[in-house]
Amino acid sequence: MSVRHAMLALLSEGPKYGLQLREEFEARTGEVWPLHVGQVYTTLQRLERDGLVESDGTSDEGPQKGFRITSAGEQELARWLRTPPDLSAPPRDELVMKVLVALHVPSVDMHSVIQAHRRYLVELMQQWTRIREDDAGSDLNMSLAVDAELFRLDSVVRWLDAAEARVDRAAADGAMPRTDQPRRRDQAPAPLPRRRREARIRR
Repeated sequence: MSVRHAMLALLSEGPKYGLQLREEFEARTGEVWPLHVGQVYTTLQRLERDGLVESDGTSDEGPQKGFRITSAGEQELARWLRTPPDLSAPPRDELVMKVLVALHVPSVDMHSVIQAHRRYLVELMQQWTRIREDDAGSDLNMSLAVDAELFRLDSVVRWLDAAEARVDRAAADGAMPRTDQPRRRDQAPAPLPRRRREARIRR
């Protein structure tokens, strides 16, 4: 996430000190993303260098040095808030990678792999649900952050369910991509599908 723009959002409310910004950042983000105080001051220095914030002019870099947003900072904040994040490329998700790699590992039980991850995700969802019930009832920021995490975890569980169903169908059709016998080192790899060969040639 952009700590840089979160600092601008907090400063848009008025001048603040570094420690105050750290405390308010953690409170506003539902205490989900802890922030080191050194990161706050490093971010503020870069924002000041770029003309997006200005300090109170003192040479003291301690906790009482105040910062305020500039007009350029307000414009940058408005632009960031209205610009959708780049979601055009899928993230390099470790769980997805594990499932894709496991398909080609001989003697691996795909159901046990998927079940292990599903069990862990359900436990995490239960923990977040308890946090929402115990602590987030009167805190809108925390409630929204917890909801976002629960929706994210739920989507991963649903993907695992869909992946397991696809694996079952592939196994029933005899179309699993792996075999019980690994390929010998002197054995030539299977040829690429025509479309992939043509794409590689064009590169």
